[in-house]
Amino acid sequence: MKSFFHKILSVALASLVFVTTMSFTVDMHYCGDSLVDFALFHNAQTCGMENQSSQKSCEAGFSEKSCCSDVQIVNDGQDDLKTSYTNLSFEHQAFVATFFYTYINLFDGLDKNIVPFRDYAVPFLIRDIQKLHETYLI
Repeated sequence: MKSFFHKILSVALASLVFVTTMSFTVDMHYCGDSLVDFALFHNAQTCGMENQSSQKSCEAGFSEKSCCSDVQIVNDGQDDLKTSYTNLSFEHQAFVATFFYTYINLFDGLDKNIVPFRDYAVPFLIRDIQKLHETYLI
């Protein structure tokens, strides 16, 4: 169960990194209030109505605003990710050196088997006192 949860979590985190670093553009074309075309990575096709001129002669001198509109949503991904760690600053080098030095020295004296009561003799028991007084440790 733990391995399965670990795999699901790693896939979720990898997809999160992928989605946050990917950039994409959503382009939508509306005629009036209705959506005509939707495109994810390229420009949306128009319906051709935005180029039609007004048929009324009295409005020929004025430019009429088209009923069509384009909406573009741009999501810029993260471009400032550091891909290589070969150039470390002095503070990072000092931190890494200090971390490894303290981690290695943490287990330095644990190779010996230290027994603190090695020099003392085992007590000589004539009777079992706990059984004699019927006091048992639970």
